[in-house]
Amino acid sequence: MVSPAAAVTPSWSALPVPAAAPPVTLSDLAARGPGEAWATGYEHAADGVRPMLYRWDGTAWSRDTTFPGAGESGWLGKVQFVGGEVWIFHNRDGAGEILRRSAGGWSAVPLPQTLWVYQDFAAVPGAAWVVGEDDTGLKVLHYDGSGWTTQSTPDGVYFVAGITARTATDAWAWADTSAGTTVLRWDGTVWRDAKVSLPPNSNVHTILLEPSGRVTIGGSQYTDGVARTYLMTFNGHTWRTTYPPLGDTYTEAMVRGPDGALWLPVRSDRAFQSKYARVDGSRTTFSYGPERTNAIDVKPRALARAGSALLSFGTVEIYGSKPNLMSERLGG
Repeated sequence: MVSPAAAVTPSWSALPVPAAAPPVTLSDLAARGPGEAWATGYEHAADGVRPMLYRWDGTAWSRDTTFPGAGESGWLGKVQFVGGEVWIFHNRDGAGEILRRSAGGWSAVPLPQTLWVYQDFAAVPGAAWVVGEDDTGLKVLHYDGSGWTTQSTPDGVYFVAGITARTATDAWAWADTSAGTTVLRWDGTVWRDAKVSLPPNSNVHTILLEPSGRVTIGGSQYTDGVARTYLMTFNGHTWRTTYPPLGDTYTEAMVRGPDGALWLPVRSDRAFQSKYARVDGSRTTFSYGPERTNAIDVKPRALARAGSALLSFGTVEIYGSKPNLMSERLGG
């Protein structure tokens, strides 16, 4: 028998990652249970940027180079689980496509047009969106499983910064408009202003949608030129705004952990260790990753819930070398 006082508190541990060509840039991390996770991004090879894809099988990270265009110029963006498949946005030498991995292997769905900027991507069963810009301005491209259409946004929307979806008829986006930052919502028929009263002089970094109907928005509010992080939570009826002690933390990597709290990486005050924040209601606590010998900068870039564990993926810069990949796990 072990008394509660003697129980071991779970701690972060380092997971080896095969090196890429540094410096590297991480785009996204997603997990489906403890035995499958994918991390995307790009490496800076001698002849330009190359897409970078890593897979976690529950035991180890390995690099995947079997997808179409793996050896060509380009980069990988957001990764999503759609039914039994993995969907990843791929900029393939300037042209956009969606990579799809099923039991039969990889395939690609090309976009109907090439955009100047590919800003974000979201996919759920029955629908996918790519937002960006071309020479005519804002583009919201929608895929229904068989073909593409271009969707309209409310008047005054200049730029869609990000998009996420819970179902084919429930998608959310945040956009720059003539009135400032605005949250938009797709109801299966039309995009509308979601009428979310964001804090004055603020922006949005991310919107976290959960199956329960809960919505969490993370962003920064500026007062006299100084930014502080805010969180807004919707319980299905009302919005609640809080200002946890996170300084000016970019909340894009925020996830709901297996313990029910919100987790996100924060700027570390220790050059040789990563740092994470846990926000549970009004209580915010912090934890550090494992110590890394000769590290001068450890930056977790993305988090994902993997069963009863949290996975982290990012970069570490060891003295005398360029930043390369690192991964850490809490629990599991």
